[in-house]
Amino acid sequence: MPYWGKIVGIMAGLATGRPWLALLGLILGHQFDRGFAKRFSYFERDSFDTRFNQLPEDFIKALFQTMGYLAKADGRVTEDEIRAARALMHRLGLGHSEIRQAIEWFESGKKQSFRLVATMRQLRRESVRRGELRGLFVRLLMEVSLSKDRLHQRERSIYWTVCTELDIGRVELAQLEAMIRAQRGFRRSPQGSADAQRVQSAYRALDISESSTNVEIKQAYRRLMNRNHPDKLASKNPDAAAIAEAERKTREIRSAYEMLKARRSIR
Repeated sequence: MPYWGKIVGIMAGLATGRPWLALLGLILGHQFDRGFAKRFSYFERDSFDTRFNQLPEDFIKALFQTMGYLAKADGRVTEDEIRAARALMHRLGLGHSEIRQAIEWFESGKKQSFRLVATMRQLRRESVRRGELRGLFVRLLMEVSLSKDRLHQRERSIYWTVCTELDIGRVELAQLEAMIRAQRGFRRSPQGSADAQRVQSAYRALDISESSTNVEIKQAYRRLMNRNHPDKLASKNPDAAAIAEAERKTREIRSAYEMLKARRSIR
């Protein structure tokens, strides 16, 4: 169940200096979370190890084309937007050839010949009849757009066009932006920084990078477990210290994999 609505509601209430408004914010946030889950929490229910052929290709194509269109809307594509788009490619589990294709679609969206409304209407006809996929589409776009400090007015106009075509209202769009901003605020907090450090440590423990695909993470985990498991030392007649170190290393590898498995919803 999402909980960002409650967090935002409490924070907004506390900011007024009136504790009773924080309670009201909690109640309203809870109602928001319940309704929001129906539309935007697709990846809370399903695995984020979503392979290219599990989401419709026209969905992925429209996503990265629109992403390029949005990124170019304020006149320039920032490094933050490029990094966020590439990170999303990896989160979706795209392979190397699929990433190249997604980059081509991103670039095509930046061209003047791209037709946003026609693309959205085709997308709705062919692959986003289900409400959660419409919410997913806008959510992924917004996560990339909010990688920079603010949204340009032109970008907001584009979002409203997208939402109009996908039957998503202004209130839902505002709620989505508030949730993503709250998540980003947490990541910038001391608690969020500590959490990010733990994730980085997990990648280091598996000797991989954040750009690794979910398949590569699984392969690294199996390879390291096979190499370091205490049972592998049995034929070498190890002493107690060697066994203890192998057990420690195995725990570290398993803990790192479990963290990344949960964060990236690896099956």
